[in-house]
Amino acid sequence: MKSITLPLILFVSILFSCSKQVGKNQIPFESQSLVFNELAQTWDEAMPLGNGILGNLVWQKDVKLRFSLDRADLWDLRPMENIDFNKWKFKDVYEHWKADNYGEVQKAFDTPYGKSPAPSKIPAGALEFDVAALGKVKTVSLDVETAICTVEWENGAKLTTFVHAEKPVGWYKFENIPEAIKIELISPGYNRKGSNERADQSIGDLNQLGYPQGEIIKGKNSFTYNQKGWGSFAYQIYTEWKNSGNELIGCWSVSSENEGWELSPKASKNVVAAENSGYQKSMDEHLAWWKNYWAKSSVSIPDSVLEKQYYLEMYKFGSAARADAPPISLQAVWTADNGKLPPWKGDFHNDLNTQLSYWPAYTGNNLDLEEGFLNWLWKNRPAFKKYTKDYFGVEGMNVPGVATLEGEPMGGWIQYSMGQTVAAWLGHHFYLHWKYSMDRDFLEKRAYPWLKDVAVFLDQVAVKGEDGKRKLIMSSSPEIFNNSRKAWFAETTNFDLALIRWTYEKAAELATELGLTEDAAHWKQVLSEWPGFNIDAETGLTFAPGVPYVESHRHFSHLMAFHPLGLIDFSKGEADKQIIKNTLRNLEKVGPDYWCGYSYSWEGNLYARAFEGEKAAEALRIFAECFCLKNSFHVNGDQCKAGHSKFTYRPFTLEGNFAFASAIQEMLIQSHTGVIKIFPAIPDSWKDVRFHNLRAQGAFLISAKMENGEMEKVEIYSEKGGMLVLSNPISGRKFKVDKKYLLEGDIIKIKMKAGEKVILKAV
Repeated sequence: MKSITLPLILFVSILFSCSKQVGKNQIPFESQSLVFNELAQTWDEAMPLGNGILGNLVWQKDVKLRFSLDRADLWDLRPMENIDFNKWKFKDVYEHWKADNYGEVQKAFDTPYGKSPAPSKIPAGALEFDVAALGKVKTVSLDVETAICTVEWENGAKLTTFVHAEKPVGWYKFENIPEAIKIELISPGYNRKGSNERADQSIGDLNQLGYPQGEIIKGKNSFTYNQKGWGSFAYQIYTEWKNSGNELIGCWSVSSENEGWELSPKASKNVVAAENSGYQKSMDEHLAWWKNYWAKSSVSIPDSVLEKQYYLEMYKFGSAARADAPPISLQAVWTADNGKLPPWKGDFHNDLNTQLSYWPAYTGNNLDLEEGFLNWLWKNRPAFKKYTKDYFGVEGMNVPGVATLEGEPMGGWIQYSMGQTVAAWLGHHFYLHWKYSMDRDFLEKRAYPWLKDVAVFLDQVAVKGEDGKRKLIMSSSPEIFNNSRKAWFAETTNFDLALIRWTYEKAAELATELGLTEDAAHWKQVLSEWPGFNIDAETGLTFAPGVPYVESHRHFSHLMAFHPLGLIDFSKGEADKQIIKNTLRNLEKVGPDYWCGYSYSWEGNLYARAFEGEKAAEALRIFAECFCLKNSFHVNGDQCKAGHSKFTYRPFTLEGNFAFASAIQEMLIQSHTGVIKIFPAIPDSWKDVRFHNLRAQGAFLISAKMENGEMEKVEIYSEKGGMLVLSNPISGRKFKVDKKYLLEGDIIKIKMKAGEKVILKAV
């Protein structure tokens, strides 16, 4: 942590009116936006637009300008035929594993997943514009401030397009066009033979779904596309436009319906309603939403690569997450438009992907957008509890590690797709929402009930070992040893153990907070019956007893106790510090041969949590420069082919992008220990740094500014009131406080009321 050696006086004042806030409205949007001199030639390098429910990728296919349209709830939800819990239960998997007959398990769960095209996320379709008459493209830009994509041609023609931030419509406006532009609606190839071109991590073509090809109805200035999917699922695309002289303005929408779903307007009605309001009103509403979004928080760091990547990540987060939309899946609202099924079926991977995708919501002050994830999990509790009873044969609740839109299991590598601690990691998000919001209603009605259900489940699947300690009858650690028999461990892995110990610790904490003393005592007792972590004296945290980290692996599952759970932490003393240092040194020693892009993003978080700013920045720079395409999409493999990984493929997934944003935030502020630390992990070369309204646990909004390596100002606003516990950001000197405070070593404590603001300023 930076310390300032110049003399200073620290003033703390409580303000009840607005004051100039550190870093406010100082985002250099022009330098953060994407600007190219040509349209992308592939869908995964396109300009991404979205609002959590609808998405659009703007690019060029052959000679046409193309909009790849998507909607978050477009899913083929047919059940996996092989998942029959009347035939296969967890105890059966265990018996086959124990008898060294694991091939039968693979045959039952993994082979069908790879052969069956569904369940799967599916794309909507596309709009194509014949822009040949417009000539050569001059610039293509994506303004992250306004979420508007603009294409300009050398002849003066211009396209402005956006997806409305709050309504299920998108708009396109062509200006200065010499003649009418021909528009076509292109349906996905559900009943057409696909190309032979291979797509990374896609199991096949859309035509394997077996749908009858949807009907396209052409009007005078409109297209309607009705597509029937599996069962009662159907969706509609509708677009309508008007020509006026050298201008064309159009609107589009995608709607969906399924038995049991809440009825919503057809796409055609969405478009008509939007057109009745008008283009300009939609634009004004859209701009207002994004202005409010960017006002929630901002950062400024003296590394142009990392700063630009941060804002592109937060732009994508604002485009992919909403409280009233499905959560972020592997590709969110940008499903592959290549005639193929999306990578890994575009599903909800809960063994890392969904979790990392929401890491930046907390410190980034976007709890409202994170609610979509929690709402989806809560809504599907009945399905999760049924799955728990049917597969594990116990009460309580677990969640499939690979799930459909409706929370049903999809199978695959069942060590992870049906892992025993999936719901525990998801519970971490319920806990974080409580800690960052201090919403007691949420604590009582959602956070604690979720953790209690998980604790009950873990209580019932555990057994007592010969040493009298609790254990799982077999355990796993994503995704070490992939899908082999060896991927199951006879002893509880550090991954599972971390999530189990965390669940009981936090269940007891929340029960105590709610005054449920008997519950709290019970969870503490159960926690005491679980063993401690397996630690190697030289290499630190292992995968499991007798299985040290000795081979490069993409998923840092063995490190869960350190990050994100914080069960092992620098704040807990020298022993923990040494474990962390040894583990990170060993991670470096073994190397990144089999890392993915998200590994580097996670590594950035790990080093930030260990207060190693230089290494955190280095990891994040490798991610930004070598694991992302030019539009900032994370594609898993090393695109530089510079030895950062032996994976050089390019399947697009989002979790690495959002974990990157979280790592930048972790470098600037930390509060997971209950003590707020300002600039805890910035490189020594970062002399001018600031942030505005980053959120800390306890529902504090913090702004801070450093110039020329010296802290100038820190502002703290308390939403809910409570004790501010702050590591003195300008330590080692005398200070004055005009409010009652406690000083304990280098810790400042101030009792705050809801709505109060504290300013700390060096003079």
